[in-house]
Amino acid sequence: MATFHSFDDKAIASVLEATSRHYDAAALESNRREINPIDDGHIRIAAQCISVTVENGKICLNLPLGIGKYCLPIPSIIPDGTAAQACLDICTTWGIPTGVRVTVSVAGKVILEKTFLKC
Repeated sequence: MATFHSFDDKAIASVLEATSRHYDAAALESNRREINPIDDGHIRIAAQCISVTVENGKICLNLPLGIGKYCLPIPSIIPDGTAAQACLDICTTWGIPTGVRVTVSVAGKVILEKTFLKC
């Protein structure tokens, strides 16, 4: 059975709180001036990076925002047991979460990026 690595709930909550706070402040500011036409409301913020290990040619993660468990394929040139790093970015629109982006690196080199929902 695969090992599913999880990101810290506090790190995720911190990102969601930061984007919500930013757009609450922006909304208050826009009430005093015109809406900023160059801000489309999208923002992606790094939440956390965790240590993971390649198992059976994949890295399995438990993703937030109701996405759930997902295994990412790792190229066969990277053997099982290899230490890797999985980083999570949270995407929001006007402070509302819309998706996540996962980046997997081995020895400091990005080997995979995968977006879930809308980023």
